[in-house]
Amino acid sequence: MVGAFLTTILFSLSAIFANRSIRAVGAVPANVGRLLVAALTLGVYAHLWGGGWGGAGFNWLLWSGVVGMGLGDLALFAALPLLGSRLTVLMTQCLAAPIAALAEYLWLGTVLTSVQLLWGGVILLGVMGALMPSRSDPPKVKIRPLGFLWGLGSAAGQGLGAVLSRKASQVATTAGESIDGITGAYQRILGGLVITLTFFAILALIRRLRASSTETGLAPRPPWRAYLWIPANALSGAVIGVSCYQWALFTTPSGLVMPIVAATPLVIVPFSYWLEGERPSRRSLVGGAVAVAGAVALAWVR
Repeated sequence: MVGAFLTTILFSLSAIFANRSIRAVGAVPANVGRLLVAALTLGVYAHLWGGGWGGAGFNWLLWSGVVGMGLGDLALFAALPLLGSRLTVLMTQCLAAPIAALAEYLWLGTVLTSVQLLWGGVILLGVMGALMPSRSDPPKVKIRPLGFLWGLGSAAGQGLGAVLSRKASQVATTAGESIDGITGAYQRILGGLVITLTFFAILALIRRLRASSTETGLAPRPPWRAYLWIPANALSGAVIGVSCYQWALFTTPSGLVMPIVAATPLVIVPFSYWLEGERPSRRSLVGGAVAVAGAVALAWVR
């Protein structure tokens, strides 16, 4: 459970750094750079001191990355312009947890107690209360039905990716092996890296083909300091954050980890106020208090 709480904090910082890096250098360099920095950093540890590309759970972790960090993230990006950021995050975070719990129960036979389900539900209720759009605070974009399909795909990718990590841990344990969180994060990110790089390469090719032949000017390059947000985002999210996430999944059922990680959008609130001066709303504070109470209770009954 410690890994789950650390994941939530680190993912919150990563979200802020990601926003800064995208504004500083652009979406494609920020996302590709984040994954490359993370893969290199994690790979150095994994190949020198960890399991590298070996282990009985390696293939399952690759698939976890393909489903969660690859396809799931692409569905998230597709949902954002159709639903807006809050509704997309709400669907992803609040549906990923029950999807993961159900899939792990059906596939791996993991059964959660009624008390654990209750407090997990309280966390999700707090997240819903804080993020749910209302008449006084509607979404910033025009809602399109297709966005809900992409949002469901994002939630399924995150939830099923977590269960695949659980399967990797189970396979490794059966083989008499153990997987440390950093090696697990490295092996997982490789699968996501392949999908993401392929997508951005195809997207860049399409944009180049559509570009007018008269457009020859180059956009000014950002100053070198702007690129420092990329390693900050990578280290807090894809390196340390995902390592803690894998550590949590290797030791705790996904149905308990996912509700705590779902509170990430609420943990962002104090960091945004501290780093960016963004004042939280009363509803976000109340929802955050409910989610935190649920997380503490879930850790207690664990």
